[in-house]
Amino acid sequence: MAYVVTEPCIKCKYTDCVEVCPVNCFYEGANFLVIHPDECIDCGACEPVCPTKAIFPESDLPSEYAEYKALNAKFATEWPNIAEKKASLPEAEEFKDKKGKRSQLLEKPGK
Repeated sequence: MAYVVTEPCIKCKYTDCVEVCPVNCFYEGANFLVIHPDECIDCGACEPVCPTKAIFPESDLPSEYAEYKALNAKFATEWPNIAEKKASLPEAEEFKDKKGKRSQLLEKPGK
């Protein structure tokens, strides 16, 4: 089982989770992060440090975020690995608590 990054991360991309991950299983898109399900060791270190509460254990994934399990698996094979903390996106504070951000997910790799 793995952890899953969900909608609250979109347009924020805080990387506190990346900093605490012992196996570097995060991958970076332009405005979103994902966890590679085959690399995640289910340690749970990432979940409590996420400022947007975007990370859930796969077993507790809210139904409204069900599609993010597949999105994490897909993008983790397409996007570059991220292993160090970076600055969040400039608009992170503005979008931190916004709902309905799925349509704003950019599917291109991060930098």
